[in-house]
Amino acid sequence: MEAMRLIEATRSALTRSQTVQDIVAEAWQAQALAEVIGGYFAGSASPVTRWEAEGLSEAGGRACGALRRPASGHTTLQRGGAIRASQLTEVRDPQRVLLALGVLLGDVGIALVEVACVADEGLYWQCVEAVDAADESRDRVFGMLREFSTHRAGGAA
Repeated sequence: MEAMRLIEATRSALTRSQTVQDIVAEAWQAQALAEVIGGYFAGSASPVTRWEAEGLSEAGGRACGALRRPASGHTTLQRGGAIRASQLTEVRDPQRVLLALGVLLGDVGIALVEVACVADEGLYWQCVEAVDAADESRDRVFGMLREFSTHRAGGAA
């Protein structure tokens, strides 16, 4: 499945989430998507883009670890059939995908802060770690966007 469709599906599911469990599960799905998209871009020819992409993948994986994978019986996984990110097959417009992923990760951070405000201590610390990883993921996304812009501007000159 194309990356934009996966990002849009994840953002829509996060927006519809009403329970703490659903929000955490969708945050997990978004971070899994960041991990996979980072891996997708890690094969890039540009060393800077590769470095940022590997960092994106690592931060997404760390956030997934902080949030722990939702139980297989969770409604989010039932609706999607599995981990949405595992369905990634292509990235048609890298800049558009990275911009949308950056927005999604920002939404995830906000949602996790809201969850942390009402969570017990264990979930609170999971959310704090996941917010930190989401921020790092966004930084990596924007680093990749800067690199794409630099190469595009350099190629046009």
